[in-house]
Amino acid sequence: MPQPADRRHAARVALGLLVPGLVLLALGRPELVMYAAFGSFAGMYGRLEGRAERLRHQFHGAGMLVTGVGLGALLSAGGAGPGALVLAVTAFATLGSLATDGLGLRPGGPFFGIFALGATASVSADLVSPAGAVLICAGTAAWCLALGVADRAERPIPAARPDGLPVGALRQAGRYLLATSVAGVVGIGLGIDHANWAMTAAAVPLAIVTAGEPPDLAAVLDRAAHRIAGTFVGLVVTAAVLLPEPRPALLAVVVMVLVFPTELFMARHYGLALGFFTPLIMIMTELAAPSDPVDLLLARGVDTLIGVAAGVAAAALVRGRAGVPALSR
Repeated sequence: MPQPADRRHAARVALGLLVPGLVLLALGRPELVMYAAFGSFAGMYGRLEGRAERLRHQFHGAGMLVTGVGLGALLSAGGAGPGALVLAVTAFATLGSLATDGLGLRPGGPFFGIFALGATASVSADLVSPAGAVLICAGTAAWCLALGVADRAERPIPAARPDGLPVGALRQAGRYLLATSVAGVVGIGLGIDHANWAMTAAAVPLAIVTAGEPPDLAAVLDRAAHRIAGTFVGLVVTAAVLLPEPRPALLAVVVMVLVFPTELFMARHYGLALGFFTPLIMIMTELAAPSDPVDLLLARGVDTLIGVAAGVAAAALVRGRAGVPALSR
């Protein structure tokens, strides 16, 4: 069950999206809530740490998210094709894996950055300019960092800071390269939108892997099972929300509401959290790029299976050795 510290953290993350989201609603632009949501994900880093360490981790997480949104918006504005998207996401995932391991970020891995890049690259360039997308994302992230500094709650045990980049980080980056590229190539055969979501799903099983250690395949498979089960539960929730075709403003409010339960359960029960996170991300992307809800739901189920399979395969094929020391900076 969630602890008081979990509720405090979830409330902070939810507030991080609530204020920018309400501003967008007041401006009559609910379809832009996706960019604010990506910025608010910066608040997910440094979950129970003290203010100084939390600020450091959230700043780095925000940098990854803003970079992902900026690159995605530029790809969209440039009319990039499916191949360019796959190459961009694969490169971002590989470098992002090295960066997150070197910085000791938690949540680990480049999942949120990959998602930000792929999702923003897949929407119409007419929605908002690249500068506008970055401004919304960065402004929301800055607000979340301010909330993190204002929260005086301290973690009882200081978070361990990495003394260097683990040698195994290169191998872990190779897993991301393999998983995202394979998922992307398969996704290209199904359309660019499939490539985006499949590559994002491919990162999920790898987030449980610790750089420098051989993947615990039981843990990887458990994470994969949670991802699939949680996603399909979330698809049912999404259907219940989208099929009645509510107004965009109401959908934006639903996105803001779903942040709290998502983050409340994320560390304690990943599968349950996905039951909230899946409709959150699907609704916000549906606002940015409306499509037929039934087609959307079916496509996301297929994407998840493709991506998770690619991630598990990468963990199984790229094993590595245990007990590898870190490289000093």
